[in-house]
Amino acid sequence: MSKKYAALLRGINVGGSKKVPMAELRSLLEGLGHGDVQTYLQSGNAVFSSAKKDPGTLARELEKAIEDHFGFRVACLVVDGAYLRAVADACPFPAAELEGKQLHATFFSEQPGAERFAALDEAAYLPEEYRLGDHVLYLYAPNGLGRSKLAEALAKPAVVKGIDATTRNWNTVAKLVELTAV
Repeated sequence: MSKKYAALLRGINVGGSKKVPMAELRSLLEGLGHGDVQTYLQSGNAVFSSAKKDPGTLARELEKAIEDHFGFRVACLVVDGAYLRAVADACPFPAAELEGKQLHATFFSEQPGAERFAALDEAAYLPEEYRLGDHVLYLYAPNGLGRSKLAEALAKPAVVKGIDATTRNWNTVAKLVELTAV
């Protein structure tokens, strides 16, 4: 029985580097045997169905296919629709009241420990805030991600070293929830 997944590719099609055309990404996913393949935006979001059950294996297979085809490594996180729904449901911020650009989710390949965040003086970044969830960090940045000092601090090696992480705005999270719904 197939399950719906979202593949979140990190750092593609930004500033002229790591170009991955969405049509080619769809072809790669189909070539790996996945069905119902679609992409969302140009920033590395793909949805597909697969009988394979391990998101980590799916991510590694996609990373290898991208490297073989394009000649560069792209970190890929694969999550299923139920997990995306749980992320949306667990959001500690009032998502329905905020603009999509004000709320973001950073997805992690592994759960970061609280010690990684211990040096952050959260009060220094107010009104920006973050909360940790299950392999996800929720970030409220009222002026958007591009102007967020907290996002900059959260991206430092002390926080994310050794973990693949990729961020999506809340509009994208909501759309991926919709596209992976059963």
